[in-house]
Amino acid sequence: MDGEKVELERASSSEGDKHPLVWSSPQGGQKIDIGKQIFCNRSLNMRNIVAVGFDMDYTLAQYKPETFESLAYEGTVQKLVNDLGYPTELLSWTFDWTYMVRGLVLDKKRGNILKMDRHKYVKVAYHGFRELSKEEKTATYGSTLIRDAFDEPEYALIDTLFSLAEAYLFAQLVDLKDSSPEKITADYSHIYKDVRAAVDLCHRDGTLKKMVAKDPGRYINEDPAIIPMLKMLRDSGRHTFLVTNSLWDYTNVVMNFLCGEKTEDDCGTLNFDWLQYFDVVITGSAKPGFFNDVNRANLFQVDTETGMLLNTDNGTPMPQVDTSLRLPLNNQDNRLQVFQGGNVGHLHKLLSIESSSQVLYVGDHIYGDILRSKKVLGWRTMLVVPELEKEVEILCTLRDARKQLQQLRRDRDEIEDQIHHIKWSLRFDEMDNGNRDGLDMKLDKLKAQQEDVRLSHQQAQREWHQMFHKVWGQLMKTGYQNSRFAHQVERFACLYTSQVTNLSLYSPDKYYRPSEDFMPHEFDILSI
Repeated sequence: MDGEKVELERASSSEGDKHPLVWSSPQGGQKIDIGKQIFCNRSLNMRNIVAVGFDMDYTLAQYKPETFESLAYEGTVQKLVNDLGYPTELLSWTFDWTYMVRGLVLDKKRGNILKMDRHKYVKVAYHGFRELSKEEKTATYGSTLIRDAFDEPEYALIDTLFSLAEAYLFAQLVDLKDSSPEKITADYSHIYKDVRAAVDLCHRDGTLKKMVAKDPGRYINEDPAIIPMLKMLRDSGRHTFLVTNSLWDYTNVVMNFLCGEKTEDDCGTLNFDWLQYFDVVITGSAKPGFFNDVNRANLFQVDTETGMLLNTDNGTPMPQVDTSLRLPLNNQDNRLQVFQGGNVGHLHKLLSIESSSQVLYVGDHIYGDILRSKKVLGWRTMLVVPELEKEVEILCTLRDARKQLQQLRRDRDEIEDQIHHIKWSLRFDEMDNGNRDGLDMKLDKLKAQQEDVRLSHQQAQREWHQMFHKVWGQLMKTGYQNSRFAHQVERFACLYTSQVTNLSLYSPDKYYRPSEDFMPHEFDILSI
């Protein structure tokens, strides 16, 4: 232990750290498991970061899909039946929370669900739960003069974990319409519109959040590393802030569960102690619109006791009529740091941010959290991808299988080249009948080998695909190309990792550096 401490002290003194010598996790400064590592797309020196912000839902609060997504699914089905007139048999349907994955694209018009590569070529496609053949995919998505952008409004992007239940339900409704058209007369686009309306009804009447608030532990994973991580960031001199689309009442419930003190006779009493870990909390932020400074949305101070809103002027509380109320922002009472609405301009003013590049924002939603904050503001970004932990662990165990797959691909290429050479020779070279007969025999033998290798390669690809997910395969890949989801992660996330608290495994002053990029010619040469 003394030797480890000395090494940490040397590292700390060489970096000039002013905070504790070890990170907030006991594993800090040690070798980090691959599933917990933070991966870097663009260089990010944490010494330049003065404020670290967090989303709440699916970032700090990791929901349990087997309970939370099932709850969302059941609530949506009830709205479809009770409010929108869908058949009562839907009430007996069940939800497989493992079936859908992020990064899919839903074709509203045709009732299809697609997975595509970074070039927007459709690689896997299902109509409802029926897989489309290669010929069907080509006829539908690969034979047009102008390539489809696969964007709204004709398509819906399944880019958040909240969307998985509605995508699964849409596939079920497509199958029901196909098998019993008399039960659902609406077209596929209208079905999707109804599903979205039912989801919105669940959120609007608080159906989901009321159930979560009653028993947070049933729906949210506990993570004891959250508080040490937040303390570490604050002790290192950074501001911390929370920006969430959830309103104050629900935010307080969830953050109490995550950051409140747990007692043996815990009766669910709420307090505001968790606010000590944040300089500013903005609820009801309406992201991604929040990131547009032109949107001069009103910023309201939240009375944490009552939930009442107090009008403000650029973040400074305004006195009410006939009162002498004064609520300076830097009041020692931590409960005066909670706001609702506003926009990024208010946040920058509250935290005295001079440059957008001084902010690191951590979220789970490509479009709602990462794309706008990166593209519009120039904030530094970290994307939380919970599925990543399992994916990289599987990759590690399948290294030999990957090498075999690559060898089969090289074998196919080599045999195809030989076949092309012989065909060319038979067509253009002058030779006697004996030599021609010999080449014909060799060609027949190579064609048989080609078919054997092709079938072996396809089977190996299929098995590799199913090791990650039985239907959609590897999250970050489609075949040999990065998936569309991976492409978005690469474009808009400076860092990405499986859990927000993986930050606690690294120094708060770490310099994250990306791995080297390779062009195909470099990769082929350097991998020899």
